[in-house]
Amino acid sequence: MSAKLLTLSVFAATLVFGQAGGPPQPGPQPAPPFGPGPNNNGGPNGGPNGGPNGGPRGPIAGLTQAEVALFNEGLSRFLEIDSVSGTQPGASGVGLGPRFNLNSCAGCHAQPGPGGTSPRVNPQIPVATSFGATNTIPNFIQQNGPVRVVRFVRNPDGTPDGGVHDLFTITGRADAAGCKIAQPDFAAAVQQNNAIFRIPTPVFGAGLIESLPDSAILANTASNAQKAALGIAGRPNRNGNDGTITRFGWKAQNKSLMIFGGEAYNVEQGVTNELFPTERDETPGCNHNATPEDHTNTTATTVLSSISDVTGFAAFMRFLAPPAPAPATASSTRGAQLFAQIGCAQCHTPSMKTGTVTSAALSNQTVNLYSDLLLHHMGPNLADGVSQGLAAGDEFRSAPLWGLGQRLFYLHDGRTSDLTQAILAHASPAGQSSTGQSSTGQSYPASEANAVVAAFKNLSATATQDLLNFLGSL
Repeated sequence: MSAKLLTLSVFAATLVFGQAGGPPQPGPQPAPPFGPGPNNNGGPNGGPNGGPNGGPRGPIAGLTQAEVALFNEGLSRFLEIDSVSGTQPGASGVGLGPRFNLNSCAGCHAQPGPGGTSPRVNPQIPVATSFGATNTIPNFIQQNGPVRVVRFVRNPDGTPDGGVHDLFTITGRADAAGCKIAQPDFAAAVQQNNAIFRIPTPVFGAGLIESLPDSAILANTASNAQKAALGIAGRPNRNGNDGTITRFGWKAQNKSLMIFGGEAYNVEQGVTNELFPTERDETPGCNHNATPEDHTNTTATTVLSSISDVTGFAAFMRFLAPPAPAPATASSTRGAQLFAQIGCAQCHTPSMKTGTVTSAALSNQTVNLYSDLLLHHMGPNLADGVSQGLAAGDEFRSAPLWGLGQRLFYLHDGRTSDLTQAILAHASPAGQSSTGQSSTGQSYPASEANAVVAAFKNLSATATQDLLNFLGSL
């Protein structure tokens, strides 16, 4: 949490990755506070940019004045840059490390604006040595590659791991005196086929997804003639505490936006918070703040400045408008028909409807997310060997496709920027996992998408382009 009280007027934060002894490096600038009204639901160019100038996406239409104020406060927290104790110039947020992947939510979720996914230029490169840090950049982190998080499949004794192993440490930083810890041996993990990668998931329209009742998701498990013929099933992931359906993350492992944000704050940036109050690395000399570092400010003089960063993150994501599709063309209209005809829509369900929730702007809304939010067996080609909740090593949530045309990297690990290759990668016969990036040594059933991909490969060149144009318009 920032050392200074954050108020609605605080929008001076920028995506900064400063070097020791030099000025911070500029990044995308925050927008002025948004106001309520229908004009915040997208721009004339479609997509989540919010307008032809590519500015940040605004709040969903229909919010109250109070909800818009909360959204704006959450946006300011989302843009905030963290340092260890809030003393780094341009990085007044508190709690970075001891281990971390980046120093700002908006650094990972940057394309095409705050709340999106990995940007074209990887911000993990400069942050590795920011403020005197002595980190080495792993060879799978590239200047023009996706922002990546690393998970190890197995522990040294062969038991399942699956946890995030942060790229960087605060060792050497000017605000981390006395901390001496080493980065994980990523080269060895990659050589042993024990490292798998994930890229950031976009959160546009996430409040609508959170507002879907379990019954709407369960309705997608019903079989039909096309689904049965294609060999598509699907099942929900569930919360181990209350048994309800989880829906956020690559394996639908997180229940709510609050948990999604709290976990990321702790795991990706190292900031302890009221949901995850314990440091992940308690090495003596590396814990510089009282915990939880992010917490409700009980001495604040306004309601908005009293909330924790995690509460702000959740509000920003909850009220962030969904992507707006580009205007339909003759080609994209034909592509939409092909999308249903060859079976893509059996997993990437075009729409669901929210229930009655406390925000009128989110209640009883049609959500054009293009996902059933169910887990599907994707075969050895995409399997990463990591289990989360009920999701097995080869199971992934059908990724929502809205906003697809604004993304630069595809699939859970960002292995390609070619949409055709991403579609083809969905096919895989039964066997052991071996993707070229990871090989978990486990056997998995064939992908549920095999028949759909076969139908895609049989399309004419014109039909293929129509389908790609449709996907790009979402």
